[in-house]
Amino acid sequence: MTKLMDVPDEEFGGERRSIGEILISMGAIDQAQLDEALNVQREEGGSIGHILFAKGYIGEDDLVQALATQHDMPPVDLRQLNIPPEVIQMVSVTMAQMYQIIPIDYDGGVLTVAMSDPQNVNALDDLRFIINCEVEGAVASPSQIAEAIEKFYGSQKETIKDLLNDMSHDELAQFEAHERIDSGDVKNLEEMANAAPVVKFLNLVLLTAIRDQASDVHFEPFEDEFKIRYRIDGTLLEITPPPRQLAMALVSRIKVMSNMDIAERRVPQDNRIELAVGGNPIDLRVSTLPTVFGESVVMRVLDRTVVSLDLERLGMREDELMFFRDAVNQPNGIVLVTGPTGSGKTTTLYSALNEVNSPDIKIITTEDPVEYDIDGIVQVPIREDIGVTYAACLRSILRQDPDKILVGEIRDLETAEIAVEASLTGHLVFSTLHTNDAPSTVTRLLDMGIEPFLASATLHSVVAQRLVRTICKHCKEAYTPSEDELMQVNLTPEDIEGRQLYYGRKCDHCNNTGHRGRCAVYEIMKIDAKMRELIMGRKSTEVIRVEAQTSGMRTLRESGILRILDGQTTIQEVVRETLAFE
Repeated sequence: MTKLMDVPDEEFGGERRSIGEILISMGAIDQAQLDEALNVQREEGGSIGHILFAKGYIGEDDLVQALATQHDMPPVDLRQLNIPPEVIQMVSVTMAQMYQIIPIDYDGGVLTVAMSDPQNVNALDDLRFIINCEVEGAVASPSQIAEAIEKFYGSQKETIKDLLNDMSHDELAQFEAHERIDSGDVKNLEEMANAAPVVKFLNLVLLTAIRDQASDVHFEPFEDEFKIRYRIDGTLLEITPPPRQLAMALVSRIKVMSNMDIAERRVPQDNRIELAVGGNPIDLRVSTLPTVFGESVVMRVLDRTVVSLDLERLGMREDELMFFRDAVNQPNGIVLVTGPTGSGKTTTLYSALNEVNSPDIKIITTEDPVEYDIDGIVQVPIREDIGVTYAACLRSILRQDPDKILVGEIRDLETAEIAVEASLTGHLVFSTLHTNDAPSTVTRLLDMGIEPFLASATLHSVVAQRLVRTICKHCKEAYTPSEDELMQVNLTPEDIEGRQLYYGRKCDHCNNTGHRGRCAVYEIMKIDAKMRELIMGRKSTEVIRVEAQTSGMRTLRESGILRILDGQTTIQEVVRETLAFE
């Protein structure tokens, strides 16, 4: 392998040259093509190299050479290399998949690994700790890396149980000894956090969580054990727990990765970790909480590849989608999405913003925290500790000339009043509230202190939603429900005549739950002239609900029943997630 000739950084003011400059100097593209790619990047985001590749202006080899030049690494063609089995064995399948790397050479105590993302220096640092040798990088194309992982590792699968079995008693005794040392000793904590077994174990836990599409990972210390649980499709599943001796080391490792103060264990902390797993960017929101037996840690996994921010894919029925699409294209008013935490409100709102996101519309959001970055939208994080509250942010946003505004949550009267004021002055405002259903949202706003005439004048529509687990496709099986089951959702055997209901038998694909994935059920309330009269008269939630249903609103329970009849979910799921109003 030979390094490409590179122009010294000093010729460019000591800064690393851009991919565009390098590709032009290579003769791979011209200035016009680069300008075109830069315009696409400004409008849609993404890296210049991948935009040029997608447009067909450069090939994979050009991109690999440019990245190699930019990062002063050798480019390699994995198809031409004969990699010894002992070199492959130096890197576990978990590390290879986690960082998308392939070990290609080991010489003089130095391991060389090919990687598709040379900016991922964490991969090299982690390997140095785990393998205990010097590690250098080389650049290969993503497709060749994927092919090589399949070729050399195939169906290999490292499990948490296997990893724990490989840990020796001496290693565990060492962690126990470290725990007895002053927990405020930063050097001691760093040693524990960087120990090879800890790095390998945490990487495998995170990789498994991402692969199983977990939304959260919980690390929970108790007196005699240290539990780890994944929240998958809204339900917590416990995995094989690590020895209690690893608790402090694992928490310290997480805090190092998320740039927290590892010596501070008395107060809650929060931050984030940005990873690239399998070539996909993953954002982990990390929160620590001091408990009686140590720090509890929860990681929220934000994976853009799992969430599709597209109105068409939200799962609304045709009539619901038509109305909601009309709502998000209104010039002014308030559109509220309600439901408990974890009911998919953020995904619905982001999909709505994506629908109207265009160069001629200014959209500003204020969120706590910003969950997904959307190109073309100005997103402001809430920082209540320094006075950046929803109300304060919203006042400033109105001076930024927006067309549409997203307020993460209406929590108090002040925020609600400013949202009303914004809608009255020609803005469309999206926001969320925590209520059980759509009709009770009106009562909640009035209870907050919003005047009825303002609520009736500004509120356009309310969307209540829940997420129900869908039946696993691999073990889905038809069955005939009993009359008692049907009665739970007010159905009779005659109602399902000619239709087939299903359930999941439970299999490995769904972690023996019978469910895999989730779908939303919606309750969409339109604020029409009759509804405005009821709001002005401060009518009860029950009166508003009856009028909404008379006007064609489908309740959450009714939407759930349609999902059951479509064969997507089960009676038990709909009963668990929705309320029945007699």
